[in-house]
Amino acid sequence: MLAAVQKALDGLKEREVNRVFFVACGGSSSLMYASKYVLDRESEKVDSDLYSSNEFVYRNPRKLNEKSLVILCSHYGKTPETVEAARFAREKGALTVSLTYEADSPLAQVSEYVIVYEDGKEANYVNEAPAVMLELVFGLLAAKERNQKFTDVVTSLEILGPILQQEKAKFLPKAKELAKSYQDEKVIYTMASGANYGIAYWFAICLLMEMQWIHSHAVHAGEYFHGPFEVVDKDVPFIVLLGLDETRPLEERSLEFTQKYSEKVVVLDAKEFDLKGVADSVKGYIAPLVLQAVLRQFAEELAEVRNHPLSTRRYMWKVPY
Repeated sequence: MLAAVQKALDGLKEREVNRVFFVACGGSSSLMYASKYVLDRESEKVDSDLYSSNEFVYRNPRKLNEKSLVILCSHYGKTPETVEAARFAREKGALTVSLTYEADSPLAQVSEYVIVYEDGKEANYVNEAPAVMLELVFGLLAAKERNQKFTDVVTSLEILGPILQQEKAKFLPKAKELAKSYQDEKVIYTMASGANYGIAYWFAICLLMEMQWIHSHAVHAGEYFHGPFEVVDKDVPFIVLLGLDETRPLEERSLEFTQKYSEKVVVLDAKEFDLKGVADSVKGYIAPLVLQAVLRQFAEELAEVRNHPLSTRRYMWKVPY
């Protein structure tokens, strides 16, 4: 675990915290969904909310105060909305902890605690952003409520790197096959619930819409039967994630219906992963991280067969917005 994570946790011990605000945009926001789920499931005293950075400022939550912890993230630390959200939170007296890849970024400069996470092929996964988020929330729970799962989380994350590589290799043939069969699709829906929903959201808005210019929408499995299932037809493609948390029955129910009426359903089931060594007490929280790694591989193969690199942009960083 990074020293900066422990420093932030030590700082939390000195503060009364009754509410956590998760604040970010896009892919940085998506990695916080699992942490929000953790607090909903595990915390007896600490409430939590998740906001897009700009709305956080404009909505101006009345309960944001000196007893609040605001966790923010921006990969390069330059997202203007997130930088402003950090300033805004500090003006309200809240404690800010920001995750970024760039140590001298604008976000780092305006935050009280800064965690510079690792990224890339040489990174130790326990120090990457998704792992750091889980370390933070379970560390908070351990400090404030004596939650016993912090050690289980840290030890499980420490061995997760090889597991990710193992599962990616196992699913690579499937990723290549699916990429070829989906390369001409104009729309692809993703669906999940609970701790996994953030991964579906990330894949839809970042990988498909932003990086591949493919129309998409992240459907919550619990909302599926309240409108979205009307678009299902035999040639409408869905990617359905099945996790290991308490909301899996929602995902299974939506999958059963989708497979009945669509002939284009991709299923990624966390029960197929070999999670040997991961503590049973936290498998539901760790599974989304493995789902994300396997799902990104599908996007990489899709980009290859479509001759549309994931780095291609039409507007982002190129025009005023």
